[in-house]
Amino acid sequence: MSSRYAQLRPYTLPDSLGELSGPEDGLVVLPRHLDWGPHYEYDLSDDADVLLMYERVIREAQTPGDLHAHLDIAVLRTHWRALFLPSPARAAWEARFPELASTSAAAA
Repeated sequence: MSSRYAQLRPYTLPDSLGELSGPEDGLVVLPRHLDWGPHYEYDLSDDADVLLMYERVIREAQTPGDLHAHLDIAVLRTHWRALFLPSPARAAWEARFPELASTSAAAA
């Protein structure tokens, strides 16, 4: 069950998936406005870290620039189905980018 906040809040989207040119490997530390918990380095060679980082960025991005800087389109496509996202966030992304929805359907 989603919270009322998750249902009502606006989610930031890129204009195109091609704009997502963030890192594909290495260690990433997100800025405080995206990840305000204890200091954490996301190891992009670890699928669990990739999922956690992508979930946080998609949920907390305030501008398309946040998405461009931290998400990579190939990584996003690979992990889209496994991301644990609020249903309004997933619906917004899949409405704008139907290829993500078809990736989800094809992987099911």
